[in-house]
Amino acid sequence: MASDLPICRTCGVQYAEPRPDCPICEDERQYVGWHGQQWTTLAGLAAEGHRGRVEEEGPDVVGIGAAPPTAIGQRALLVRTPTGNVLWDMVSYLDDDLFAQVRELGGVSAIAISHPHFYGSMIEWAHAFDAPVYLHAADREWVARPDDAVVFWEGETHRIAEDLTLVNAGVHFAGGQVLHWSRGAGALFSGDILTVVQDRRWVSFMYSYPNFIPERPQVVRRALSLLEPYAFDRVYGGWWQRVVHTDGAAAVRRSAERYLRFTGEG
Repeated sequence: MASDLPICRTCGVQYAEPRPDCPICEDERQYVGWHGQQWTTLAGLAAEGHRGRVEEEGPDVVGIGAAPPTAIGQRALLVRTPTGNVLWDMVSYLDDDLFAQVRELGGVSAIAISHPHFYGSMIEWAHAFDAPVYLHAADREWVARPDDAVVFWEGETHRIAEDLTLVNAGVHFAGGQVLHWSRGAGALFSGDILTVVQDRRWVSFMYSYPNFIPERPQVVRRALSLLEPYAFDRVYGGWWQRVVHTDGAAAVRRSAERYLRFTGEG
């Protein structure tokens, strides 16, 4: 495990080598910390007392995170399927204990990440579990640690397993992707491409969350059109317990309609 590579303290993304800046944080969709650019490492996070957090988030869906949280506090989700587990989204933290806990749950056969703010220590996880990382090619420029484990795909949809399909919704980032699981009543894993809000009957759409820049109406319409063919009861957002538990597809439709109405485009 490369425990000494630099990790941005604000966005939590691990870089291949030391550098003075974090391009992800300098972009208007993120921000540089108020005390300036600061760095840590996996070893540094462990020394500060961070540990893995593993908790159930839904049927055959296990949350993977850190306690106390790192970066912007997101958690990943281990989607457990008979043909292999998929890790959706990513965190900065990984140590031997967390690796062992995930291995006991069946390990990781593939990784897919919604957008660059959640890239975290994706290469460490990919190497630990010998798993490919699926990213949309439109976000290639944001990969901070290039590696052969990363698989870039193009187009609107990409199936990574029999019942798991990536959809390039394009919200927040051009390559912003969500993951649809067709098992049972269906589930959508959305990170904050479609973010589950505090009233967990709804989702919302933003170009920049920290700087409150709304997403363009035409982008929201395209995302809604691409998701229309998919049935799903649950929507799993990017943070602990941010889950729409029922009627998820309808929640996404009415949320988009509300968003467009308030932007004057409905």
